[in-house]
Amino acid sequence: MSEMSKMRNIGISAHIDSGKTTLSERILYYCNRIHQIHEVRGKDGVGATMDSMELERERGITIASAATHVTWKGYDINVIDTPGHVDFTIEVERSLRVLDGAIMVLCSVAGVQSQSITVDRQMKRYRVPRIAFVNKCDRTGANPYRVKNQLIEKLGLNAVLLQIPIGLEDRLEGVVDLVGMKALYFDGPKGDVVRQEAIPEELLDEALQKREELLDSVSMLSDELMEAMLEENVTEELLRSAIRKATISLQMVPVMMGSAYRNKGIQSLLDGVAAYLPDPTEVTNTALDLDKDEAPVILQSNPDMPQVILGFKLEDGQYGQLTYIRIYQGKLKKGDELINTRSKKKFKVGRLVRMHSSSMEDISEAGCGDIAALFGIECASGDTFCHPSLNYSLTSMYIPKPVISLAIVPADKKSSDNMGKALNRFSKEDPTFNSFVDSESNQTIIQGMGELHLEVYVERMRREYKAEVTTGRPEVAYREAVSQRAEFNYTHKKQTGGSGQYARVAGYIEPIEEGPEAKDYEFVDQIKGGTIPNEFIPSCDKGFQTAIKKGSQLGFPVVGIRCAINDGAFHPVDSSDQAFQTAALGAFREAYEQAKPIILEPIMKVSVSSPAEFQGNIFGSINQRRGIIVSSTEDSNGCVVEAEVPLSEMFGYSTVLRSLTQGKAEFTMELAKYGKVPASIGEELKKAYQEKRKKEQGR
Repeated sequence: MSEMSKMRNIGISAHIDSGKTTLSERILYYCNRIHQIHEVRGKDGVGATMDSMELERERGITIASAATHVTWKGYDINVIDTPGHVDFTIEVERSLRVLDGAIMVLCSVAGVQSQSITVDRQMKRYRVPRIAFVNKCDRTGANPYRVKNQLIEKLGLNAVLLQIPIGLEDRLEGVVDLVGMKALYFDGPKGDVVRQEAIPEELLDEALQKREELLDSVSMLSDELMEAMLEENVTEELLRSAIRKATISLQMVPVMMGSAYRNKGIQSLLDGVAAYLPDPTEVTNTALDLDKDEAPVILQSNPDMPQVILGFKLEDGQYGQLTYIRIYQGKLKKGDELINTRSKKKFKVGRLVRMHSSSMEDISEAGCGDIAALFGIECASGDTFCHPSLNYSLTSMYIPKPVISLAIVPADKKSSDNMGKALNRFSKEDPTFNSFVDSESNQTIIQGMGELHLEVYVERMRREYKAEVTTGRPEVAYREAVSQRAEFNYTHKKQTGGSGQYARVAGYIEPIEEGPEAKDYEFVDQIKGGTIPNEFIPSCDKGFQTAIKKGSQLGFPVVGIRCAINDGAFHPVDSSDQAFQTAALGAFREAYEQAKPIILEPIMKVSVSSPAEFQGNIFGSINQRRGIIVSSTEDSNGCVVEAEVPLSEMFGYSTVLRSLTQGKAEFTMELAKYGKVPASIGEELKKAYQEKRKKEQGR
């Protein structure tokens, strides 16, 4: 257990271009994992260590999260660098699911951006304590105090400064540590030499004032510190301990600062990770006991107990499937026997490795709380592996639904075979990426989180699998819904010699009221007096579930619907499970047309950052796309426009935005909600769907 107190599992998450990968490169360098610093878009053509994929190096973005292990002053730290782009949000979800703490990186100029809000929501979902690191303090317009205030106002966090900068912009020299009350300078061409000195005279008053604010904030959360303050006996040890407790209990977010690119402030950030973020024993992890009706069980971070392990990420490499694992209970050695509680298959641990970006080192055992990887195991992302004596399941991560689809056609037979292999691998690795063959058009359809997401997978098919494919126009994942209640009374009868089929169902369908708890589908059984026998009630439910998979308007799933049955009839001989399923299907189709069906489209939350002079152009471009502007904020660094725009109008927006703003603006988008399609557009969509069906039937 003493070793576990020196272990940290942390992730680095932020908005695009906040400097996550640059920061992780510095962490690797100062922890002696690498001996040369390379930049993300480096002129030397090497690229950052954590961006191991060729595509990542070319585009200068992180696509897949990468794990590594470093040692800092006796602490073992597992680090996961995650993507910032919203299209690869699943990588952040699955990383935060297994991490005990995180570093939230913010740009000192742009502050809290749209993706910072998403990352904050993900951290809160998994209750991950974090340190905020205000990066890029060397940039023109840097203002870490404004960023700290934004953390409070925009994210509702109790953000407290632990450092103040010594100089800003091109005069950034180091930071003042408000806990130890000393100035830290990072000397040498790579900032290797950390020099501690007395606080410069001109900063002393500000430092004393900010330390007072720090003590006030922390003492509100610690009685011990409050007493020490009254007695004027505050020790550095006591203050650090109070900050640690408040951070781990999610009552406070310490704010540190520096510039990863200029090699300033990274060593003190690593000290902060060791001092304030939790070790595996300080985090409560819960599993569900499948033998006891999914009763929650609190897992013990104890190496001597039976193993409970989560496989949180898959990668198909040249040596077979690699499964990233987090050990929550027990320890793991080569040759140990485990069981996959989903598939109930037992397996022996063969090769056990520790990852360092794309390279790996073999290890003979992994301790409790560790992050490692296994080779050659047949499993899915999110599976739980246990000691054969246990039957536990760990709750899986939140998986957002795909919003965009694309038809892909292979160029020839060889490409077709390779495309099949690629699609199998990608959909296994990434739960937000789906592929299927459309039964009507026989086209292969891929679905994902956005244009960039699908573009990257199509490019990977070409490079990694030599599968040449052409793509059709992206399709939007519409939904259908009903707008009013409609009743049904449907009889299904079939008599063709021998026993026939008979079932009658009566009831109604209606829209479910919107709200945070609203479901996509609800089945209500109001049968009284056994007019439909109990054994056929689930058959009706099954029939309705089949019906809502494909609405009659556009052939998309029907959502937000309640199907209720309140009467019916059966025949002692001719009624069967199949008869009631068919009757429910027919009843739904009959009532659906009377319930005034509507078409829903995905509405995206779009955030555009740009220099202020282009604000008018951006407003115009959003209005043209049926968008609604939610807010617009302006400051010395430019403007940020938040809007809600239908996804169908956002295709190719990046090209338009570039030409409108001389390439100076950038935007991000994520799914906000589903909204009703205007009647005129709905009619066009229906017409196109009917024509497509006619063509297919005429083949």
